[in-house]
Amino acid sequence: LREPGLNLRVVQLFRDPRAVHNSRLKARQALLRESIQVLRSRHRAEPRGPPRQQHQQQPLLLPPGLLGGGRAPQPQHRAEFFLGGALEVICQAWLRDLLLARRAPAWLRRRYTQLRYEDLVREPRAQLRRLLRFAGLTVPPALEAFVLNMTRGAAYSSDRPFLISARDAREAIHAWRERLSRQQVRQVEAACGEAMSLLAY
Repeated sequence: LREPGLNLRVVQLFRDPRAVHNSRLKARQALLRESIQVLRSRHRAEPRGPPRQQHQQQPLLLPPGLLGGGRAPQPQHRAEFFLGGALEVICQAWLRDLLLARRAPAWLRRRYTQLRYEDLVREPRAQLRRLLRFAGLTVPPALEAFVLNMTRGAAYSSDRPFLISARDAREAIHAWRERLSRQQVRQVEAACGEAMSLLAY
């Protein structure tokens, strides 16, 4: 990033973890394999035991924070168990990024900014202008119209999570309040609380 010829800017997008969990649950079967890979990535990153134990087969470590306290899930809840564990790993990665950004030197902070999805939805024009100003770019009228249309569309389909279309995204950011149980909300907040606090969720 210090290379003079490298004009790089980093924009990190965040979203309320409760909304993330709600969206992932709607596509639980499609995201099952991805969630298992996320869990395995944390397992590989954790320090192993003494050298004499490194050759031993290690079981998949399932994060206990979200679903079931590490107990084996019932078959009907298997997908939700893995999705919940993966979300906890994601939130831990977010927290590392947030703390790193706070401790970063000034030259790095000038090249990095954060964006909450909810802010983009509520203020699409203002956030688009902020991002392009950060990148040193102008705001083409067509791009501004596109962003406004994608966040203020007439349609809203909560049952097709991978469909990219114009919709009223203001409804989507609050959908988790109606779909997640109180227990699910408490579990997400317990697992992601530190990152949520830094992001003012």
